[in-house]
Amino acid sequence: MRAITPLFARYARPVPACTHLRPVELDKVASFLLFVPVLLFSMIAHEYAHGYAALRQGDATAYQLGRLTWNPIKHIDPFMSILLPILTFFVWGFMFGGAKPVPVNPRNYRSYKRGDIIVSLAGVAVNFVIAIACIALVVIIGVVGQRARGALPELILLQSMMMYGVLFNILLAIFNLIPIPPLDGSHVVKYLLPPAWSLQYQRAGRYGLIIVFAVILFAPRLVFGPINFASSIALGSWLQPFILRGGF
Repeated sequence: MRAITPLFARYARPVPACTHLRPVELDKVASFLLFVPVLLFSMIAHEYAHGYAALRQGDATAYQLGRLTWNPIKHIDPFMSILLPILTFFVWGFMFGGAKPVPVNPRNYRSYKRGDIIVSLAGVAVNFVIAIACIALVVIIGVVGQRARGALPELILLQSMMMYGVLFNILLAIFNLIPIPPLDGSHVVKYLLPPAWSLQYQRAGRYGLIIVFAVILFAPRLVFGPINFASSIALGSWLQPFILRGGF
């Protein structure tokens, strides 16, 4: 089973390191509606990448179970994808939840170790690609908006969504690289350990999400430090000339 894709985002602002390029400030309901399409696409792309990579490595489990699809209904878990994000967003001001893990069977891989690493990193790679694509779209929308002032309000909203796309996909990628089972990074780290240590390390996966929650609550800089750093580069001052002003 693949790791749960996290949906974790602060209300109406990017991570602190890039507040000088803040997406459009909206009320809480509007912000939630702005978050949802970007997050939904990002998490589905992450899970689809796992399933597609598994298929390429010889495992058709996700395909046979109908999970190799862009249909969001197939990836939504009633609690993790709907109730938990709504609860955390409107009660605590951040969004946390997840998509249903894509089922895979590593025994079907043509090469167990190679396949496991490729499949595990596929979702992370796709999130980084989406982040880069969103940066390009921020620039393109900015150039268009400077020449098409009549469409400025709509372009500002669209550009803001793309900026959230950068932030969310960086967050998803780096979060999943955390080497705590069952997150994707652990599927690489386990091969770097001696066999006995690797076995114990993988067994810790039963407590993995509890450990992740504890790290977020008690040592958030370990998680958000790298995310802030990457986001500050992606949405740094170099992007300032392309950011549309006015409108909202």
